Order: sequence, then C-alpha cells, then structure tokens
Amino acid sequence: MSTESASLANDEWAGALAEQGAAAARPSAPRGAPQAPAPAPAAAQIFQKLAGSPAATGASGATQDIDMILDIPVQLTVELGRTRVPIKQILQLAQGSVVELDGLAGEPMDVLVNGCLIAQGEVVVVNDKFGIRLTDIVTPSERLRRLNSR
Repeated sequence: MSTESASLANDEWAGALAEQGAAAARPSAPRGAPQAPAPAPAAAQIFQKLAGSPAATGASGATQDIDMILDIPVQLTVELGRTRVPIKQILQLAQGSVVELDGLAGEPMDVLVNGCLIAQGEVVVVNDKFGIRLTDIVTPSERLRRLNSR
C-alpha cells in the first residue's frame, strides 16, 4: 500500500470515528420531550427500500424480481454417463481408446445446472452441431427432494 493510499484510508477511518464520537457526545433531549428517531443502519435502509418497492408487491413485482437475476451466469452440463477407472487404466489411454460409460445407448442424458439435475433429454444434431432435446423437466418439488437428500 502506498503512503498516499494509507493516508487516505486513515483519513476515512478518522472521519468515521469522529462522526461516531460526535453522535455519542450530543446532549440528549429532556425527559418527556419527543426525540428524533435514531438513524437506521445502512442494511435496514436498503431492505426497507426493497420491501416498499413495487417489485416486492403485486404480480408486476415478480417480473422485476426475476429480472434482477436473469443475467447471472450458471454452469450448464449435459452428462452422457460416468465411470470409475483405476489410474493405471487412465495412463494406458491413447488416441482411439474407448472408455465405457455407465449410460446405455438411447438412454436419456442428464442436464445439470451448477451440478443440480434439472432435466433429461436426447442428443440431436443440428447443422453439424450437437444439441439436446429436452424430454423431461424435473419438477421443483423433485429438485427440492433431491437437494434435501444430499
């Protein structure tokens, strides 16, 4: 940390501590006199703002809530199958080797989001690219049941 940035950080801390000390040193109002409400912590103010927003109330609010997370990237995995092999067998792999998986030909493939099963489907080829046609979507209650059984 440079001397200038350390000085700036110290000044910010000093300012915050001075504010806190000034608030504690203010004289209190006489007994029975109405007192100004104490300022709410920053987190409480933020949550009050969210709770009072139209997004938290009504049907149109649900749309605004979901809009907040639509751009979050997740890991989507399509799994053909799995197998367990000893390191000795892995070291013997060469170009053209075949590794047998536990999935059967024609069996639905699992579609996972962040490691959680959300659907199953079958392989398709479109314009020389592989894809998956979803054949079964896991219900939210089934996803919860699977999460709880982990």
